[in-house]
Amino acid sequence: MPVWLHTLIWILGIYIAISVALYYLQDYFLFKPEKLPKEFQFYYENQEVEEYNLETRDGASLNGLHFKTENPRGIVLYLKGNSKSIKGWGKFAVDFTRHGFDVFMVDYRGFGKSIGKRSQKAIKHDLQLIYNKMRERVPEQYIILYGRSLGSGFATKLASMNNPRMLILDAPYYSLAKVTGRYMPFMPLSLILKYPMPTYKWIKYVNCPIHIIHGTNDKLIPFKSSVKLSKINPQRTRLYPVIGGGHKNLNNFESYHKMLGEIINFVDQEIDLETTSIGVQHSVKK
Repeated sequence: MPVWLHTLIWILGIYIAISVALYYLQDYFLFKPEKLPKEFQFYYENQEVEEYNLETRDGASLNGLHFKTENPRGIVLYLKGNSKSIKGWGKFAVDFTRHGFDVFMVDYRGFGKSIGKRSQKAIKHDLQLIYNKMRERVPEQYIILYGRSLGSGFATKLASMNNPRMLILDAPYYSLAKVTGRYMPFMPLSLILKYPMPTYKWIKYVNCPIHIIHGTNDKLIPFKSSVKLSKINPQRTRLYPVIGGGHKNLNNFESYHKMLGEIINFVDQEIDLETTSIGVQHSVKK
């Protein structure tokens, strides 16, 4: 056997072995869960919160928190990122309760107190189940979907299948395959990725207002991914750049809180296009 052919076989074998390993180990790379004991007690200062557990048809158990306000104006379903549990993420509920909105957070399977075999399909079904429970109590016009990082894809999918008041995406990805592809450009991720999360496909079918918030200095999910997403359903989408914001620190920017307040308080100025310069053409040098 020629040396070049022997070398090629070895390289191909190693490539296949790495691909197989990535397929079975990708959950460990994509998800960084924090597990909580059943007896763990949630506590948030100056917040009224109630804990819930929801059983699914396949035997999983979903643990969630309901942050309550007096005379709520609506409810936010907050879908978190890929790390920790709602123990820590619950601290962000105040950004919505201060505006008079209830907040519901849930831990995905394998996070916090939630249990069950995790898959993209299972998580989508879980979130639809939660959404169905919410709209039994609250008309959809009062439901806001907020997806942060990993949760942005799930929030978009949920919005595409329902009719919430609005969809807010915080540091969303164009697709999870694109994000992981930046770190493993030579691997066949489109074939082996169990969580492709094609946000760009789902966002086309969203019929409610879409608000995208993204830091311009995000090193994990580049700002340009939100620019691309904003162009897919442009009539319903508005992009809010947080100048200098990274992936995990938008809450430390005053501009983020101003943007969020404008969005959830429905500050939307009506424009009489008849009184604007729309349609006016710039002169062209001849």
